[in-house]
Amino acid sequence: MIKDGIINIYKPQDWTSHDVVSLLRRVTGQRRTGHTGTLDPMATGVLPVCFGPATRIMDYLDLDFKTYECTMQLGLVTDTLDIWGETLENKDFSHVTEEAVREAVASFNGHISQVPPKYSAIKVAGRKLYDYARAGEEVEIRPREVYIKDIDLTGYIPDEGVLSFRCICSKGTYIRSICRDIGDMLGCGGAMSSLERTASGRFTLETAADIESLRNADIEEIEKLIYPVDYPLIHFGEATVNAAGAKWFVNGGWLEPRRVRVTEAPEFEKKNSEFPIKELYRKMYNIYELKDGRNVFLGTAYYDKEEKMYRPDKIFQR
Repeated sequence: MIKDGIINIYKPQDWTSHDVVSLLRRVTGQRRTGHTGTLDPMATGVLPVCFGPATRIMDYLDLDFKTYECTMQLGLVTDTLDIWGETLENKDFSHVTEEAVREAVASFNGHISQVPPKYSAIKVAGRKLYDYARAGEEVEIRPREVYIKDIDLTGYIPDEGVLSFRCICSKGTYIRSICRDIGDMLGCGGAMSSLERTASGRFTLETAADIESLRNADIEEIEKLIYPVDYPLIHFGEATVNAAGAKWFVNGGWLEPRRVRVTEAPEFEKKNSEFPIKELYRKMYNIYELKDGRNVFLGTAYYDKEEKMYRPDKIFQR
């Protein structure tokens, strides 16, 4: 059995995110396994999977921007907001110009309010939206604010009404909803026709492992694909302690500033205060012990302003 870590998987089309997790549980021998952001069955791309104690960092990964390459079809309106749903309406898109498309896409930069698809896993009154939709029941879907760091048009075929765009966005963004809203802005409707996630935080398409190749892989092959627990925690500062400080910390002790050597969080966090994250995470630090010339990750802590000390949040070494 593999103790812990993260594997960056390329999720193929027609696989659910749960399918990927199930296979990883079998090949790693770890029941404690979870992915860091659901991809719809018809979507493809980067799906980091945490297992063992590494699952404890999953809430930290709300910090990560995700990058998508999307294609959509103008003139098509469906119940699922993609081409695989039931067609509700076909509309003329011949009047749509590239300039209008470019302006519509660009308008989604920054903070936006979007209504999630009715076929989604968001819960209302304890039930998932897709359960209501499949039962033919109507339910109020409230808009949610998300943050689009960057979105730009990457291609447009006027005669076919096909356009593509790249989107870098915060957690909770529904690309299908963006496709619907672009279509509405252009007056012709629209539905997503393909979606690939090319990055999730520090994990990219180039380093994603083929899920099919893992079916019969041995432990040695799998271990080569594993990233350590602290690999994606790039938004936190760093604090290094000596052996005595490490022993104190892993037993739950708070660290005095004089006992640590601190490197502050990246400028990313300081300059992007609009990023929708928990305020606590802006004061978070990865704690390391300098041992035999290398940093050994111990866990995370946040700076308590009132006590003026670094307070343990998650501990990974005992």
